[in-house]
Amino acid sequence: MTGTDDYDENLWLEEIDSPRALNWVRERNAETIAALSGPEFEALRESIREVLDADDRIPYVTRRGPYRYNFWRDAEHPRGLWRRTTPESYRTERPVWETVLDVDRLAADEGENWVWDGATVLRPDYTRALVSLSRGGADASVVREYDLARREFVADGFVLPEAKTSIDWIDADRIYVATDFGPDTLTTAGLPRTVREWRRGTPLADAELVYEGEPTDSSVSAWHDDTPGYERDFVSRSVDFYRTEWYLRDGAALRRIPVPDDAIASVNRDWLLIELRSAWQVGGTEHAAGSLLATRFSDFLARAVGSADPAHTVGSADPARAVGSADPARTAEPAGGEPELVVLFAPDDHTALAGWSWTRHRLIVTELRDVSSHLRVLTPAESGPWHAASLTALPAHSDASAFGTDEDVDDEYQLTVEGFLTPSTLYLGTAGGDDAVPVKHEPRYFDATGLVVRQHFTASTDGTKVPYFVVGPDTDEPLPTLLYGYGGFEISLLPGYSGVVGRAWLARGFRYAVANTRGGAEYGSLWHSAALRADRRRVYDDFAAVATDLADRGLTTPSRLGILGGSNGGLLTALMTMRRPELFGAAVSEVPLTDMRRYHRLLAGALWVPEYGDPDVADDWAFLREFSPYHQIRPDGDYPPLLITTSARDDRVHPGHARKMVARLRASGHDVSYYENIEGGHAGAADNAQAAFLSALVHHFLHRHLVGADHR
Repeated sequence: MTGTDDYDENLWLEEIDSPRALNWVRERNAETIAALSGPEFEALRESIREVLDADDRIPYVTRRGPYRYNFWRDAEHPRGLWRRTTPESYRTERPVWETVLDVDRLAADEGENWVWDGATVLRPDYTRALVSLSRGGADASVVREYDLARREFVADGFVLPEAKTSIDWIDADRIYVATDFGPDTLTTAGLPRTVREWRRGTPLADAELVYEGEPTDSSVSAWHDDTPGYERDFVSRSVDFYRTEWYLRDGAALRRIPVPDDAIASVNRDWLLIELRSAWQVGGTEHAAGSLLATRFSDFLARAVGSADPAHTVGSADPARAVGSADPARTAEPAGGEPELVVLFAPDDHTALAGWSWTRHRLIVTELRDVSSHLRVLTPAESGPWHAASLTALPAHSDASAFGTDEDVDDEYQLTVEGFLTPSTLYLGTAGGDDAVPVKHEPRYFDATGLVVRQHFTASTDGTKVPYFVVGPDTDEPLPTLLYGYGGFEISLLPGYSGVVGRAWLARGFRYAVANTRGGAEYGSLWHSAALRADRRRVYDDFAAVATDLADRGLTTPSRLGILGGSNGGLLTALMTMRRPELFGAAVSEVPLTDMRRYHRLLAGALWVPEYGDPDVADDWAFLREFSPYHQIRPDGDYPPLLITTSARDDRVHPGHARKMVARLRASGHDVSYYENIEGGHAGAADNAQAAFLSALVHHFLHRHLVGADHR
């Protein structure tokens, strides 16, 4: 493309750490702080900080051998403690914790702004961990081997420099590593293109190549299944954000697991589970998109290899090219007869699959019925349908998450249940046994007396019924209302308790709304695929329909309606501000994409071409331009006040998106505020103090512009 769409007077703001760009950031930050600071802001910040630092919130744990591990931040430990306790102690009101790693002390000792990024623990003895530490909260991290018994880093242990890395233990002396190995080892999205087997005591550069993908792939990875009696190794090649090729590693060969490349697959002991994103024809049966299927893994491999032999030798000159881009599982007839595929879940107009988790002998399945959770427990059968039963009854308008705590050992599961006005409760139970019992409760951070939750449906432009939730006082009078949205990447917005939203917004007598637009997965894969690429306008049509319906019902007015979203949701709110300004009184866009002409060239942006489209293709740019906020700015636009926030350490969505959007709006004289945190990564904040500051900034901005507002 040529012309004004390619002219960018603000390209210099993409230079993240250049002195000129950072001076610009400091000036904008100072302006925003000066405009919004004051006693009311400080009181709000303190109130939010109390929520984030509360010492009586639930310490969620991961089961690892004889201990329950938890990562904890509070006022005394802003960087956090990795700690553990026993199962018996965890069930008490005040567990006794043993500190495994103090990240604050480590950061101080080493002079680094370390942010915890998780740990991969060696099984089955749980004596070593590969700890990931991020500088300032970026996606890239440093990996270091840690001795859990001695509680110290291992001298001459496995250490990986800062990169976007995927790792897994094979055994005590070998790990799988997908990382930056130097030139030509990353994809265009900046993720690992090769995965290798690294043996203790050898240089990383000498690690054995296991798989090499194409430069245009998303990434590759490998992992070891250490289930006793089922030890095996897998490799995945993510062709793009939604398509993955799966392989079983067998010595010097990789064998393709012939599931559809857009399916989500999982192997546990005897069973292969396949969640379909699109319809799959097997023999004479078509399985619908959104279904969950089960089959015996060994039988599936033996009988459903298709007409092409998917095996190839590891270490061949270019194994990824040997596989090619075709998907034989989608079209080929089984070579040895049809494997038995058991339908564990089939969607309907109101119900979608939300997830699943194994215990030792059973499978817990989470379903969404009109955006509220329902749980079933399934018991595998030798053949035919599995036995199904309800796991537990759940209240209306709630979100539940259930998972097996250790699928190799027993049927224990952990369950959390929450709603907009109901804090989380943590239960422990045994699948197939007695009902789960509550062991922990999240405190109530705000008074919900007189508040109600309602779900409404409204017709979008094409007639599709779009659900949304409204939380607030039990009255029909118009009130300041905050509408939250996302609309992409199969991410569903579910009922959830937020002490921050409660204190900063609901406790003031205002309303909070959540729009379940297409692009998410509230109604399964088709709800998502309905808003891909050229059909992305449906996200914005849906969001506008919800905003309009809120006003039509008399629950708010346009001048009292604020919108909030982050990342893809930040793209949503920035675009709605440009395209439908008459619907809103104020808007907040956090860590957003805004320049859809260059998004695929910035950091991880190339990953998202399947979601948005390719701006280098003329036909794609024709529709992409329509939802590129940066290209929708009009000097004469009558836009509501807009606050944009980002992080200089966000290595997922480039901070240049936010910077350039603000610069162009300012040049046209529009009312835009900006704040860029120096740390925080894509989350925007590296600790609770930073998170409280940003949340206070957002809600104080919205309160200032929406409360008592008149129509523009």
